[in-house]
Amino acid sequence: MDIVVASNNKHKIVEIETFLQKYLPDARVLSLGDIGYTKEIVENGKTFEENALIKAKTIAKLGYIAVADDSGLEVDALGGKPGVYSARYAGEPCDDRKNNKKLLAALDGLYGDERSARFVSVIAGVFPDGRQVTARGECPGEMLTEYRGTGGFGYDPLFYYAPLGKTFAEMTAEEKNQISHRARAMAAFAEKFSKEFM
Repeated sequence: MDIVVASNNKHKIVEIETFLQKYLPDARVLSLGDIGYTKEIVENGKTFEENALIKAKTIAKLGYIAVADDSGLEVDALGGKPGVYSARYAGEPCDDRKNNKKLLAALDGLYGDERSARFVSVIAGVFPDGRQVTARGECPGEMLTEYRGTGGFGYDPLFYYAPLGKTFAEMTAEEKNQISHRARAMAAFAEKFSKEFM
C-alpha cells in the first residue's frame, strides 16, 4: 500500500513515516518527488486545517492515498502570529534564519510568560474516494531571547519546552518524537487513519 506525503520537506516526511509505520507497518511512504509531482500546491487557507486538506486533496485527486501536514508557531503576544505564515514569516523565499530574526525583533522587550507560544500541527488524510481524516496536536512552550541547540529546523532553536528543560533544537529525535506538536497530532491521526483500512 502506497501513501503519499504531500510534501518535499525531508524532516516532515521522516517524522510522518515514523508514526504511520507504527500503525500501518506494510505501508510504503512516498514523497511528492517519488511520484514525480513538481507543481507548487497553493496553500491559501486561513487555518492549519484548511491548508493540510488543500495539500492532501490535491494529491488524492491523482488517485493516491494522501497525507499532509500543516504546522507552525503561534505566539500569544503576537495575536497567534506567525501562524499559517510561519514558514514565510519574513517573506519569500522561506528562510529559517530570517524568520527567527524577525520573530526576535517582534518580541524584543518581552520576557518570561510574555513570550508564551505553541507549536501547532494538523495532519490530514484524504482517500481517492473522498474520505477525510484530520487530527490536531499542540505543544506549549516559550520563545527564548537567543538560540540554543543545533538540531531541528525552523523555530526549534528558540522554542523552549519547560518539562524537559530544552529547546526543540537541543532534543534528540526520540525526545522530540514523544512530545512535539506533530507527534501529538500524528498519534491521534494514525489511529483514526488506520481504522479506515479495516
